[in-house]
Amino acid sequence: MARGPRTGIDLGGTKIEIVMLGDGGQILFEKRIPTPAPDYRATLEALRDLVEEADRAAGARASVGMGTPGSISPTTGLLRNSNSVWMNGKPLAKDVEAIMDRPVRLANDANCFALSEATDGAGQGAHSVFGVIIGTGCGGGVVIAGELVDGANGIGGEWGHNPLPWPDVTEVPGPKCWCGLRGCQETWLSGPGLARDHLAVSGQTLKAEEIVERAEAGDEASRATLQRHAGRLGRGLAAVCNLLDPEVIVLGGGLSNMPHLYNDLPRLMEPFIFSDHVTTKILPPVHGDASGVRGAAWLW
Repeated sequence: MARGPRTGIDLGGTKIEIVMLGDGGQILFEKRIPTPAPDYRATLEALRDLVEEADRAAGARASVGMGTPGSISPTTGLLRNSNSVWMNGKPLAKDVEAIMDRPVRLANDANCFALSEATDGAGQGAHSVFGVIIGTGCGGGVVIAGELVDGANGIGGEWGHNPLPWPDVTEVPGPKCWCGLRGCQETWLSGPGLARDHLAVSGQTLKAEEIVERAEAGDEASRATLQRHAGRLGRGLAAVCNLLDPEVIVLGGGLSNMPHLYNDLPRLMEPFIFSDHVTTKILPPVHGDASGVRGAAWLW
């Protein structure tokens, strides 16, 4: 039965992206604007204006789902754990519904990515999908039988704030994380974590994309940094397999564009997985950086 159009919003710290999908997933409207950070009220107004523009373009009042860094606390109703720290502590879900005058479903941006790829992306048809974001941060989302697993505390899939598993002596206690703990996987696996590790070992201050470019050009220090990163990512994903045993792991975020990961990760993961054979597939996203906003639309 037709459900009508669905609007998805990806609310990031630097940009807001909106897409309206038809029943078959076709794009009816899309737009991207800068986030008016750190002005909370102006951000709410920008969200309202985008949704109203999408409604006018499609000639329909669509359902709205939104992905955002962090999550809504089931206890307080306030946003927490967002690296866009100026939004933490705000009643985002309540305020968005009020200004848009309609129900809005909110989810963590990594959950939206996972839902998108499980619905009509790389994990389509799989019973269990783990979606990974490795970019500015390190997030994750779990989809079982087409449904997001949000968890009792609303933190399902937050593997980036577990410690790096099976660390060697050089990895303990690990860098300090913005969450207040040390050694979180995010401090090793994110783009800034990759750059920090490269600086610590080589003395070179480079961005993650510059390290990748130099590695491709044959720079041995950059290649070694990417090898360390892939080994740590492999250990992190092996721990996920030992807990969830997903059929498919989909990598997203800026660092997911590194081709060597898809060749190397199965070999790097296998020694740490409690099984005699590993069939879990490691795949790139079908929808690329549009997956998060599409997943927000699929929340309905």
